[in-house]
Amino acid sequence: MKKTYPPVALITGSARRIGAEIARLFHNNGFDVALHYNSSSHEALTLETELNETRPNSAKTFQAQLTDINAVKKMGHEVLSWKNQLDVLINNASSFYPTPLEEANEEHWDNLIGSNLKAPCFLCQTLAPTLQKSRGSIVTIADIYARNPLKGYSIYCIAKAGNVMLTKSLAKELAPNVRVNGIAPGLILWPNTDDQMSEATKQQVIDKVPLKRTGSPEDIANAAYFLATSANYVTGQIISVDGGSSLNA
Repeated sequence: MKKTYPPVALITGSARRIGAEIARLFHNNGFDVALHYNSSSHEALTLETELNETRPNSAKTFQAQLTDINAVKKMGHEVLSWKNQLDVLINNASSFYPTPLEEANEEHWDNLIGSNLKAPCFLCQTLAPTLQKSRGSIVTIADIYARNPLKGYSIYCIAKAGNVMLTKSLAKELAPNVRVNGIAPGLILWPNTDDQMSEATKQQVIDKVPLKRTGSPEDIANAAYFLATSANYVTGQIISVDGGSSLNA
């Protein structure tokens, strides 16, 4: 299938934080971007306006609750209808919060597994035929805790471990036309609840990182762009962007 240009990328969870940075980088490099969001409508629409002021009709928002698989599939079809093509899918959206074993419940399980594993799986299913035709690329955002779990976050870690296996499984299943890779971020941004952490506690965490500093959303965005557009002989791989934290395991 002959490609039309500009290429199109869908970034889930792209209203804020790392997702927004990924969207900006792809857009700055000539992609039209489909901006998925769940509840952050104001941020998503603000980003859409920002990008379209640079290049009209180059960005559009799409809403879906990731624990609702019918909504996820509907959103995927809406994205395809927008430009009638798709070249890159970035599975970035995620839920993250502690679930100590004595407090964990089925709602936590459904939410964390749904957003981190189930939704990416069925979104890939929906978009795979189009990505096959465009010889496209999928990038999933995993976590270093998929390999070495974080105490008190068992369900999240289980979900991200499944996300890693999803990446590897789809790399085999969708080859040779679609490359599928993942990124395992380390200390990039503090959680939304970082106001509960003292500066001393944060510094203790940073001191455990070999590079002795936090990363940035740009670090993840650059890795995603590389995997999606330049790593032509790379598939089924998980790249750790963690300042060397995985060396401590």
